[in-house]
Amino acid sequence: MIIQIDSREKARAIKKIVEEFNRQGVKHPVSKLMVGDYMNYDNPRLIIDRKQNLSELCSNVCQDHERFRRELILAQENDIRLVFLVEHGKGIRRIEDVIWWENPRRWKRVKNPETRKWEDIETKATKGETLYEILKTQERKYGCRFMFCDSKDTGKEIIRILGSGPVE
Repeated sequence: MIIQIDSREKARAIKKIVEEFNRQGVKHPVSKLMVGDYMNYDNPRLIIDRKQNLSELCSNVCQDHERFRRELILAQENDIRLVFLVEHGKGIRRIEDVIWWENPRRWKRVKNPETRKWEDIETKATKGETLYEILKTQERKYGCRFMFCDSKDTGKEIIRILGSGPVE
């Protein structure tokens, strides 16, 4: 198997992924991909876009919505099935688990000027239920897929997903 790695992936961030590729005898040339981060030469219509955690994914689909949407449309126009592999762990195994995600930006610690005590105040940061609805809409609209794993298993998951053919 030969898996192309996008040249924009940071070497430090993918060190363990590359180690797993080497351990399993997977060749891994590095060059720019049109979309995503990992592509198997045997199936160039299935590409994985790795996300560090749900906070990064949430930022992408909310704050960087237009850029994210353009990438989904580009993949769709080129008959590419994008799989977003989110290295979140912490009980997030499938898209339905996102409903229960507690966004770390949801609460802010501030000092109450009257009581001089620290208090947690709720912000307008995206809730897990909202993120779940956004992701399900994008799956329906653009044919992409959101999958989840622990960061220690990312290399194995990339090999498994890219080696198994179509993702349903």
